[in-house]
Amino acid sequence: MIIDCHGHFTTAPDALGQWRQAQIAALDGGPEPGELHIGDDELREAIEGNQLSLMDQRGIDLTVFSPRASFMAHHIGDEATSARWARICNDLIARVAELFPERFAPAAMLPQSPGADPAGCLPELRRAVEELGAVAVNLNPDPSGGLWDSPPITDRSWYPVYEAMCEYDIPAMVHVSTSVNPAFHTTGSHYLNADTAAFMQLVQGDLFADFPDLRLVIPHGGGAAPYHWGRFRGLAMALGRPELEKHVLGNVFFDTCVYHQPGIDLLLDVVPHENVLFASEMIGAVRDIDPRTGHHFDDTGRYIRRADLPDTAREAIWEGNARRVYPRLDARLKRQGR
Repeated sequence: MIIDCHGHFTTAPDALGQWRQAQIAALDGGPEPGELHIGDDELREAIEGNQLSLMDQRGIDLTVFSPRASFMAHHIGDEATSARWARICNDLIARVAELFPERFAPAAMLPQSPGADPAGCLPELRRAVEELGAVAVNLNPDPSGGLWDSPPITDRSWYPVYEAMCEYDIPAMVHVSTSVNPAFHTTGSHYLNADTAAFMQLVQGDLFADFPDLRLVIPHGGGAAPYHWGRFRGLAMALGRPELEKHVLGNVFFDTCVYHQPGIDLLLDVVPHENVLFASEMIGAVRDIDPRTGHHFDDTGRYIRRADLPDTAREAIWEGNARRVYPRLDARLKRQGR
C-alpha cells in the first residue's frame, strides 16, 4: 500500500466556510451546529473530483485526512468557539471516512485556544477517538496564530493531552494554523517556522523521558531540522542532551511534504528511513505544476520513487512506518483485510 499520512479537507463545500463566517460574526452566540447542512452527495462531489481523483492518478491507496489546517484558526474567539468549530470539522472528516472507508482515515483537530489550558481539549479528543474513529490528532504549538505566546510543547501543561494520546495509542501531527502576523506568511514561513521550533523545543526538553511511548509527526519534512542537522546535534551537545538519534528519533517522525527532488534526497540522506513517512498534503499549500518537470510540486511520490533507496526502505516509507506510528490506522486496515 501507499499511505499518505498528511491530508486536509481543503475542498470542503462552501457551506462550511459560510457557517464559520457566521460564527466569527457573532462570537457571543453564532449559528448552531445543526444549522450546517451538507449532504452526502455534496461531500462525494467535493472529494471525488479533487483528492480522490489525484490519489488515483498518483497511486495513493489511503490518506490520513484531517480538517483544513488554515481553517483551524484557534486564535479566533475563545475555548467555546474552538470547541464548537472543532466538533463540526471533525464530524465532517468522519463522514468523509464513512463514505470512503478504504480511501480515508480520520484525524481530528483539537479545540485549542490562546491562553487556555490544553486539558480543555480532552473531551473532543476522546470523542474523536471513541465515537469518530480518529487515528491521530493535529496539535497546534502556536494557537495564537503567529504571536508565539504559548508554552513550548514540552511544558507540563500539555501533559494531560499526552497522557490521553498514550492511553489511546495515537500520534499527533504538530501543525500550526493561519498566521495573523504579517511578518509570517502562513504556508511559506509560519508552517516551516513552527516545524523547526517544535523540533528545537523537543531537543531542549526531555519530554520522552516522561512519555516514552508518545509519537509526534513533524510535517513538511521537519522544517529546517534535516537541513541543519549538524546545528541541532551541536546544540544538543551544548545543552547536555544525548545524540538526537537517542534523544528524539525514537518518538519523532518526519513526513515527505518536501516539493523538490534535492529536498527529499537530503531528508532521506540525513534522517533514518524508519523515521520518514510518505505524505503529500495535497490539495494544499503548493498546487501548481512545476514548469521544470511538468508535474505538480506536491506529487511527492515521484520523488520517493526516484530516490536512491533499497526496496525495503521505500516500502517502509510507503506503508510500514505509517502502520507502526499510527496503530489505530493499522487496526483499521486489518479490519478491512489489508
